[in-house]
Amino acid sequence: MTVTLDPKHNSRALTEGPERAAARAYFYGIGFTEEDLAKPIVGVASTWIETMPCNFTLRALAAKVKEGIRAAGGTPMEFNTIAISDGITMGTSGMKTSLISREVIADSIEVASRGYLFDAVVALSGCDKTIPGTVMALARLDVPSLMLYGGSILPGRFQGHDVTIQDVFEAVGAHAAGKMSDEELSELEHAASPGAGACGGQFTANTMAMAFEVMGISPVGAAMVPAEDATKADVAVECGKLVMDVLARGQRPSDIITKESLENAIAAIASSGGSTNGVLHLLALAQEAGVELDIDDFDRISSQTPLLCDLKPGGQYVSADLWHAGGISVLAQRLLEAGLLHGDTPTVTGRTIGEHAAQAVETDGQQVVRPLDQPIKPTGGLAILRGNLAPEGCVVKLAGHERTRHVGPARVFESEEDAMAAVTGKRIEAGDVVVIRNEGPAGGPGMREMLAVTAALVGEGLGEDVALLTDGRFSGATHGLMAGHVAPEAARGGPIAAVRDGDEVTLDVEGRRLDVALADEEIARRVAEYESPPPAYETGAMAKYAKLVSSASAGAVTG
Repeated sequence: MTVTLDPKHNSRALTEGPERAAARAYFYGIGFTEEDLAKPIVGVASTWIETMPCNFTLRALAAKVKEGIRAAGGTPMEFNTIAISDGITMGTSGMKTSLISREVIADSIEVASRGYLFDAVVALSGCDKTIPGTVMALARLDVPSLMLYGGSILPGRFQGHDVTIQDVFEAVGAHAAGKMSDEELSELEHAASPGAGACGGQFTANTMAMAFEVMGISPVGAAMVPAEDATKADVAVECGKLVMDVLARGQRPSDIITKESLENAIAAIASSGGSTNGVLHLLALAQEAGVELDIDDFDRISSQTPLLCDLKPGGQYVSADLWHAGGISVLAQRLLEAGLLHGDTPTVTGRTIGEHAAQAVETDGQQVVRPLDQPIKPTGGLAILRGNLAPEGCVVKLAGHERTRHVGPARVFESEEDAMAAVTGKRIEAGDVVVIRNEGPAGGPGMREMLAVTAALVGEGLGEDVALLTDGRFSGATHGLMAGHVAPEAARGGPIAAVRDGDEVTLDVEGRRLDVALADEEIARRVAEYESPPPAYETGAMAKYAKLVSSASAGAVTG
């Protein structure tokens, strides 16, 4: 519930009174004026970094957000935090830092905002972990705020058709199998990322941007505007103005992040064929917001939500196509019509998500979002499996393949690198179940994504003939019958530690089961005998995370 709020409800304690003379002196030294300090102070939390295309435009966008804040009567103060590129670090030890970076991002935004007593915050995100990391921080702070997503990259062109980074990862497997030449691989890698912006398909970045727009913490209509579109600067200016309106209304994240809005976000992920990482991130956000949510909520909502968006990696289109089709509000309108959207949940615009959905403008003839009576599949893109291999659950992505059951012999690997060597060395056969363990939140540490492995399998032509399970994660670009987030993980005594080469493993989506053909007593005996590899890190952030992190089924948040 919004209430009238003193616009300087926090910053008065920082800037007013004779005892604050020294603080004001510091600010005067870097160009702020008395007039500036008399206004509400708004933190502009940017995740700009010069190491990836996803967040590369955020420095320029932050300047535009600040322009809007000033125009609406506020004083912006910009600060920065880190970002890790999943795509660039994929398949290396650097990927272990990815999920950990989400916590560092949330921590740093929280600490800076509390330290400077900001009255409101605009957080700018781009790549996978910056999006949930910024919103987790806003939930902790609970001051008037919003999140602006930097936007998606446009598709590249290769041999006459559109391509994304997904095609490059799959090309690695095709190249290893002799299906693509050195020259073709080089041509593709030079073409796949034609500019700045986050990965183009309904991978993790666009999945989370959609989820948070439908949730209401991002302004409806902002997320799908591509990063390098000329109108993105205008979106940023309007977000700067909007946060001042949010402050005037006294609206806080706790008014927006509720069980109902989280369910709206889950429905958007399920109906768009979004990333399994949405499970981890929304569970983590719910914990920060003090809202009850568990892994089975995802299965419940997905099972009653049709798959409507024909988006990569399982479909044909990319984020820019969804924007041209009418944007996220078109999907929200479908969900509202189907009775699958809590239409009365508020958004930062001051209107409800139902009001936005009702006013959606759909492009004539668009093919990206299907009509309700012509879904791609009758149920959504996620399923939660349990069984003697995953007593706390695991996540399967259903979009992009037709198989719902696989029974085969286990091929067990103690790390992603070992599995990748087997794939590129053509040692995986049709029918196998690839098992990758010691890649969980604590065991990795950091719960690496397995896109390099899954894409290589697809590129070799085995995508429809093998299954894969891991206590690690999958990229949003992963497709095929893959079970991730297997919990408990091997390093915490999970039954995945009991699996040996040749054991019969069954993935049964319809039955919601993941099992190995072993008696409970045998599983317990093997787990007791199993020795995890020694910790990869003894000190620093990585070691701290491994010690404190919770389980994947709880959102893989630290203690």
